[in-house]
Amino acid sequence: MYKDTDCGAPRASDIGNEINVAGWVHRRRDHGNLIFVDLRDRTGLLQVVFNPEIAPDAHRLAEGMRSEWVIQARGTVRARLPGAANPNLDTGEIELIVSDSTVLNRSMTPPFEVEDDTDADESTRLAFRYIDIRRPEMLERLQLRHRVTHLIWDHLTQHGFTQVETPILIKSTPEGARDYVVPSRVRPGSFYALPQSPQQMKQILMVSGVERYFQIAKCFRDEDLRADRQPEHTQLDLEMSFVHQQDVMDLVEGLYARIVKEVRPSARLETPFAKLTYDDAIERYGSDKPDTRYGLEMCTITDIAAKSDARVFQAVAGSGGAIRAFVAPGCADYTRRQTDQLIDVARAAGAQGLVYIGIDESAASIDAIEDAHIRSPLKNYMSLEIVREIASTAGASPGDLVLIVAGRQTVANNALSALRTEMAERLDLIDPNVFKFAWIFDFPLFDWDDDSETWSPAHHVFSAPKQEHIPFIESEPGRVYADLFDLTCNGVELGSGSIRIHDPEVQMKVFNVIGYPDHEIEERFGHLLKAFRYGAPPHGGMGLGLDRITAMLAGQSNIREVIAFPKTQSAWDPLFDAPSSIAAEQLEELHISVEVDD
Repeated sequence: MYKDTDCGAPRASDIGNEINVAGWVHRRRDHGNLIFVDLRDRTGLLQVVFNPEIAPDAHRLAEGMRSEWVIQARGTVRARLPGAANPNLDTGEIELIVSDSTVLNRSMTPPFEVEDDTDADESTRLAFRYIDIRRPEMLERLQLRHRVTHLIWDHLTQHGFTQVETPILIKSTPEGARDYVVPSRVRPGSFYALPQSPQQMKQILMVSGVERYFQIAKCFRDEDLRADRQPEHTQLDLEMSFVHQQDVMDLVEGLYARIVKEVRPSARLETPFAKLTYDDAIERYGSDKPDTRYGLEMCTITDIAAKSDARVFQAVAGSGGAIRAFVAPGCADYTRRQTDQLIDVARAAGAQGLVYIGIDESAASIDAIEDAHIRSPLKNYMSLEIVREIASTAGASPGDLVLIVAGRQTVANNALSALRTEMAERLDLIDPNVFKFAWIFDFPLFDWDDDSETWSPAHHVFSAPKQEHIPFIESEPGRVYADLFDLTCNGVELGSGSIRIHDPEVQMKVFNVIGYPDHEIEERFGHLLKAFRYGAPPHGGMGLGLDRITAMLAGQSNIREVIAFPKTQSAWDPLFDAPSSIAAEQLEELHISVEVDD
C-alpha cells in the first residue's frame, strides 16, 4: 500500500507515530525555509511540512509540487505550534513532519479549483467530472448515495426480500416513453430495447414463486429531460406476492422513514405518512404530488363566480371548465408590479391570466366587506355578495389576497399549483429541514386524450382496477379507479406503485380499452399473458427513484448533483462526448444505413 493512514484520520493521540499518507496536493505554501502542503484524499486534509534540515531531498521535491499533483509522504506526526492549530479541520491540531516523499503523478492546471464553492459552469464540471468529484461535497454526495443503497439492502433483506438481477437487453414493449433500442448483429433487422423498468420481469418473478424481489435497477427512457430526469436513471424496484395495497405502502413507509432518520438525523420527519386520495389531492392542492409542508389549500368556486357579470367566468363555467382559488395570507397590499409578477407565473403554467381579489385589512370581517375594501380587476363585475361568498369559501380574512384562475380543470390546477409554490416561497413557508411524505392513492385507471380521442393508461397498463370497478372497464372506462399509489415528499414524486393485474382476462380488457388489437397484444405481451395462465399470485410493488431521494437528502434540486456521470438536459455526455457516430464497418455488420436530414 502507498499509505497506511488516510489523510483525515490522524489526531492528537497519534503524536509521535510514523505514518505513510498519499493523496492530492490541495494547496502549497512556500514560507522560504519551510514548505507547507495541504494533502487531500477522500477523508479530508492533512498539513504536511517539508523542512530542509530534516529531509533536504523531500524539500527540494516539494519546491516543484503544484496543485493536484499526486504524492506520497512518510513522516512523524507532531503537534502544531501554539496558536497555529486550525479548529476548522479534523486534523487541525497536528501536522506531518516529512522524512521522505515521492511524486506519484503530476497534473496539468485543472480547469477549476477543487473547492466546494466552485464557480465553474455545469458543462465544464461534467466535461471534467473526474476533477469535480474530487470536491469534498461531491464525494460526500456519492458516499451518501452509498449509505442509502446500503440501508435499502439491509432493510429489505431483513424483510425477506431476494435481490434478483434482470436483463438489460429485452423486447420493446410500450411503457409510456420511447425506448432506447439496440440492433442485433446476429438477427439482422431485429432490435433489443433497453428496459424502461423491469416491470414485466418482476411480475414474471412473482409467477415464478420468488414472492419478495428487489433490485437497484437501471432504467432507460428516451424522453425530454428536466432537472429531475435522466435518459438513464436508477430506481429501487420491488415486488411482493400475496399482498394488498396497504401492505406495500407499509413496507415502503418503514424503509423511507428509516433512511431519513439514519441519513439525516437532524431532519424533522412526520410519521405516519399523510394519506390523500388522488381526487382529494387535486381538489386541495391542484397536484398529485403536493407539497404538504404548508397550507394554501385550493377550493372550487365555479358556481359562485359564474353568477357574476364577468364574461370570462361565465364562458369558462358554460364550457365545463373550472374556476379555482386559494388565499395568499397577508398579501392584500400587493403592488401592481407584484400582482403582474403573479400573472406571469400563471401564464407560464398555461393559464390565460389571473384574477385577484385583495381584501383590505381595515374590513371588520368578511361579512362586513364594503366596496372600499376591495381591490380587483373584476371589481365592477362582481357584487359585494359574490365577493363575500368567494372570500368565505376560500377561507380568506381581511388583509388577504384571493388568487383565482379560470380555465380547463387541468389548466386551472397547474396554474394555481405553480402560484401556490411561488407564494410559499415568497411568504417563507417552506422549511428545508422538514421531510413531509404523503401517499397519494386511488388514481383513475385511464386518462382520456382529447387530441387523439382515445383512452391511455394513467400509469401503466399492468395496474389492477379496483375489484368493484372491473365491470365498468369496457363500458365506462372513465369510471374505473385502480389500486395505484404514489409516494411523494415535499412536492416531489419519489415513486409509483400498484397492485398488478394477475388475471389474463382482465389484462386483455385493459389492453382493448387503450386500443390494442388482439394480434398486437399477443405480439407485444404474449409472454406475460402466457405466464399468467400458469398460476399467477396476486402481487404488487413499486419503482422508487434512487436519484431523487438521494438528491433530497443531499439538499439538491437537481439529480445530476448526486449521479457520478450524468448526462446534460439534452442527453449529451460531455465527458465521453456521447452519443457519437460509429464506424461504417459496424453499421454494415448491423445491416444499418444512416440518413441524417440536413
